[in-house]
Parts: sequence; structure tokens; C-alpha cells
Amino acid sequence: MIYLPTNESKAMEPTKVQWSIGYTMNTGNFQSLRLDCQVNDYVREGETTKDASDRVYAFVEQQLVEKLSEAKEEIG
Repeated sequence: MIYLPTNESKAMEPTKVQWSIGYTMNTGNFQSLRLDCQVNDYVREGETTKDASDRVYAFVEQQLVEKLSEAKEEIG
């Protein structure tokens, strides 16, 4: 998801990017575990909106994979 400033803004605000992804894992016996990760950030100097989106998505994806791995270890 990418947010772009509107023309109605009095002052030009930096472009904001946001990614939210989640994963539902079946833990057996009709139970499941849901993990979600969301990060908001701004386009950095010298970076395109796509670059910022790709950077934020990669970070969110990495965090979700790490937390999912931790949860699997805890569950056994």
C-alpha cells in the first residue's frame, strides 16, 4: 500500500509507504496461530517510492518469517 500526498496539502509531506502482511498457521486439533506484521515508513532521500516500498516489504517479510519460526519452536 502506498500513500501519496494530495494537492490539497498546504505543505508537501514526504511520501509514506506502508506494508502489512500476515500468516495463519494451523497448529492442529482445530487450532491456529495468526501472526501479522505492519510497518510504516517514509521515502528516504534519493529513494524512489518503489524502492521504499520494496525496502519496507522486505523488512516486514523478514520479521514475519523470523517470528513465525520462533512461534513454531515454542509450539513444538
